[in-house]
Amino acid sequence: MTVPIEPIAPPGALPHETLSKIADELAAAERDRMQIQPISSRHPAFDVAAAYIVQTTNIERRIAAGAALVGQKVGLTNRAMQAQLGVNEPDFGRLLDDMQVPAGAEVSLSDFIQPRIEPEIAFILRRDVVGPRAMRADVLSATEAVAPALEIIDSRIADWRITLVDTVADNASSARVVIGAPRSVRDLELIAMEGRLERDGEVVGAGRGADVLGDPAAAVAWLVNKLAEFGQSLKAGEVVISGALCASVPLGSGAAFKAELDGVGSVTVRVMP
Repeated sequence: MTVPIEPIAPPGALPHETLSKIADELAAAERDRMQIQPISSRHPAFDVAAAYIVQTTNIERRIAAGAALVGQKVGLTNRAMQAQLGVNEPDFGRLLDDMQVPAGAEVSLSDFIQPRIEPEIAFILRRDVVGPRAMRADVLSATEAVAPALEIIDSRIADWRITLVDTVADNASSARVVIGAPRSVRDLELIAMEGRLERDGEVVGAGRGADVLGDPAAAVAWLVNKLAEFGQSLKAGEVVISGALCASVPLGSGAAFKAELDGVGSVTVRVMP
């Protein structure tokens, strides 16, 4: 399903041609699997509004080239991830169909630059959710099911030396997403739900729903209200990954990874050179 992305807030001090060049640079870095120096260090006036313009520019270009918008991601909802990456507030990015990896399939390290992987709770929506005053109850009532997910993040910024604006511009450092089998959200205690990340059968990370901005449904509500600032909303049929349950680990450090959510199930991905 292709969903048009509406224009968002105008840039601050940086002209449109500069933002277009930054978008070009990030797109080339992803295409050629090359690292670039942090945008924030080269453009001190680059703010969050400008960063979302850059993100949207590249997403719109990919949609124009044939990709389809299938969902959204909330990032930096976990204090462990915020500490790991040196930022202190959430962000969001877009999920396109060419970022989806089937459950149990393989990914190749050669497709990435400096990839890491993290376990998440995915929400599958049955109806639209509109801000600006969306609450967790609105999210839950609009949710068809939840599913275990693995997100592969990959920064085009050299050595993960990112600030908030760097990762926002870089589509919230997203690269691939693996979604497992869905289960009805009814009777699930998302806040207390425990999840684990396994690498080659060994647990290398663990967390609870409460680690995702206090409540993964609240994290999705944050996204709804943030999107409302740009005249956008979540749409029926979209998938939303709500944020990491624990700190990420390098993708190249193992041959197989599994995310397991108690009461929901698990999903795996295999890693090839």
